[in-house]
Amino acid sequence: QVELVESGGGLVQPGGSLRLSCAASGSIFRVDTMGWYRQAPGKWRELVATITSNDVINYEDSVKGRFTISRDNAKNSIYLQMNNVRPEDTAVYYCNADVITDFGNVLDAWGQGTLVTVSS
Repeated sequence: QVELVESGGGLVQPGGSLRLSCAASGSIFRVDTMGWYRQAPGKWRELVATITSNDVINYEDSVKGRFTISRDNAKNSIYLQMNNVRPEDTAVYYCNADVITDFGNVLDAWGQGTLVTVSS
């Protein structure tokens, strides 16, 4: 059993900042790539940023220069620092992780999501 728990969502004004956190727990042998995805109302879920276990990072174009993803391997956690947010960043943000379990299974694990609302 593997669980991802996100936190840090909320209401923020345009131009403001917010920090999301995600921690993986359970029967984990290793966590490979982790990432953040988001889904706005009426839209498909899209990639925001990913980070590998050796810190190779990829960002979606619209968040480059504004968002920063980081990782703490010892805690099986990732973070998303969101600066200069825009109304179009409003979405439910989901944490994702490629997990190798103690039993040798490979899981594509997802968190329950945390809502970010950018509005004045």
